[in-house]
Amino acid sequence: MPATPNWPPKSAPRLFVEPELAAGQQRVIEGNPAHYLARVMRVAPGDAVILCDDATGEWAARVVEADKRSVTLEVAERLREREEVPDLWLCPALLKKDRFDLVLEKATELGAARIQPVLTRRCVADKLNVGRASTIITEAAEQCARTALPEIGDPVKLDALLGDWPETRALFFADEDGGEPVADAFCYHDGPAAILIGPEGGFDDAERAAIRAHPAARPVSLGPRILRGETAAIAALAVWMAEAGDWLDDE
Repeated sequence: MPATPNWPPKSAPRLFVEPELAAGQQRVIEGNPAHYLARVMRVAPGDAVILCDDATGEWAARVVEADKRSVTLEVAERLREREEVPDLWLCPALLKKDRFDLVLEKATELGAARIQPVLTRRCVADKLNVGRASTIITEAAEQCARTALPEIGDPVKLDALLGDWPETRALFFADEDGGEPVADAFCYHDGPAAILIGPEGGFDDAERAAIRAHPAARPVSLGPRILRGETAAIAALAVWMAEAGDWLDDE
């Protein structure tokens, strides 16, 4: 007898939806997500779609009806609980749009819990479309099978960020002037943390002095080479996940 195919198949399309999901619910998908399912993925009644609600986890659903403007789904069963992620914030200075889009996408893939954009004196950009940023984050989470979405904050000025900093959260500051090797700093840290990354031109002297004077700040070095803002953010996140995050063995 031929083997029974796994259901839902790994190739099933994925979507984040609101509000919370439960078995037996019917959901009507409209707008761009419906266009994606019906016109791009060409789903038909009986096909599987994977749904996530950023609260209860990942669910399998079956297509009940599909047309050009809407797709009706019936939620069948929960596949996974919402993932646990390390309590790590990424605080990157705003970059040019295409470069910051890359930061948003890769920070989502790597497992950041929150992305808090920062405005510094040398930032080329000074505005962020948070709605568009949320769409980039959601699409990245769908593509890499995350069941939790990072929070995205409105951009804040550096002095405001430092002034309102939580006392219990370590602030690892990627300092071009040097600091503790980043892997060593991350390896022995346990608890809430954040990584602060500068803009294309780096922090100016006054900003660097203000950060270093903050009681939560820990200057770290990302190595002997000067990295672009987007590269520094991605590299620091990858090192964090390897040394202190959820890339570690469960032993």
